[in-house]
Amino acid sequence: MAATDLLDRAGTLHAAFRADVIAGLSARPRAIPARWFYDHRGSELFEAITRLPEYYPTRVETALLAEHAGAVGRIAGPGRAVIEFGSGSSAKTPHLLSAIAPAAYVPIDISGDFLRQSADALAADFPGLPVIPVEADFMARVALPRDVRHLPKLGFFPGSTIGNMGPAHGVDLLRAMAGTLGEGAMLLIGMDRVKSPAILIPAYDDAEGVTAAFNLNLLHRINRELDGDIPIAAFRHRAIWNDEAARIEMHLEAMADISFIVAGQRFAMAAGETIHTENSHKYDPRGARLLLAAGGWTPMREWTDPDGLFALILAEARPPETAP
Repeated sequence: MAATDLLDRAGTLHAAFRADVIAGLSARPRAIPARWFYDHRGSELFEAITRLPEYYPTRVETALLAEHAGAVGRIAGPGRAVIEFGSGSSAKTPHLLSAIAPAAYVPIDISGDFLRQSADALAADFPGLPVIPVEADFMARVALPRDVRHLPKLGFFPGSTIGNMGPAHGVDLLRAMAGTLGEGAMLLIGMDRVKSPAILIPAYDDAEGVTAAFNLNLLHRINRELDGDIPIAAFRHRAIWNDEAARIEMHLEAMADISFIVAGQRFAMAAGETIHTENSHKYDPRGARLLLAAGGWTPMREWTDPDGLFALILAEARPPETAP
């Protein structure tokens, strides 16, 4: 990608970050989209979270991929371009690539430096496989590289990242993915299951405080990139199970009355007030299938662990059914 294109994209992302932060801090209740967690440091911290003993999703999903990637490969067939949305470190991807004989691999992520490092590492492990990283916000339809547009496609969306969106936004994302990949494409998606808060809360509020550092890093990013002076020590991380909405919520709670400036605008928060930074919705089997169907995907196969903690679902983009 040309240097001017990288600069233009960086400028666009910076403007979007600023707009979301200002709007989120001005709103009541205050909320900032979770996608802005993932600067380089945020991506590093999230990878550390995935290795924590309390954080079961990565461990369980990786085991499911290791066990069932062969079945995915038999259903999908060889020669597909694997398009990974929100690829991060691509740590789970080798299980899939080793099983399906892909024609190309296209990781898409908003964190450009982290994306390119991960893509280089994976390319070294799969010599001969075209690895074409795309720095983009996959929440909207993404223009794929010309080299893969003609190929059949398998989308890959692990990590239960779909849970970070409410159902309406999740449907919008799934429709955007269908638009990116095209009719007849397949999607392998990870979804976290509803379970006891005794398992869920520690997964998002670990004993080592890594998740707290991940959440607070958003404030560091705001200060660094938006000329902020947020007193970060005045905030604490909170993880809450919202049973009615079937989701874990992450918040940054002010521990005292504070005021601060971001991008030239002053904000004030009272003690106990929070900035809502992330949701992680959990789905039972029927809810997962309904969400996929609403987003333009027809479930084909589903795999889960013996304890029913997590599910991998393979779906196909098909035209919408005609109403009776």
